[in-house]
Amino acid sequence: MGRILSIDYGKKRTGLAVTDPLKIIAGGLATVSTFELFDFLKNYIEKEDVELIVIGDPKQSDGTPSENKARIVEFVNRWKKNMPQVPVEYFDERFTSVLAHRAMIDGGLHKKARQNKALVDEISATIILEDYMRSRQM
Repeated sequence: MGRILSIDYGKKRTGLAVTDPLKIIAGGLATVSTFELFDFLKNYIEKEDVELIVIGDPKQSDGTPSENKARIVEFVNRWKKNMPQVPVEYFDERFTSVLAHRAMIDGGLHKKARQNKALVDEISATIILEDYMRSRQM
């Protein structure tokens, strides 16, 4: 059984989360430089069985694509060309950053820790993955 990996793709940093092999629990994996993302994922998939990548689909509140969408499409097209054995699926990521900040506050993190953008990205990826799993009732 393979894991599901989620991506909160950003211009500079990208948050990653992954399920356990039974696809029961989603947890943060890392935040990496977007420049290094492709190689990081390739290396990770060589070590771990990943059956699907879920990437956040950035939309405005009215449903139109955000400015980051073009960069994400470019990354997904490159992935599909070079790593077709691991499919990629888009999943609506609206409000995940807001939810990540709320989770940090609810978790009791101090203001300084909540300003850690890398942590916000990783939590956002985890929220995307949890929402995806819930939508598929895994």
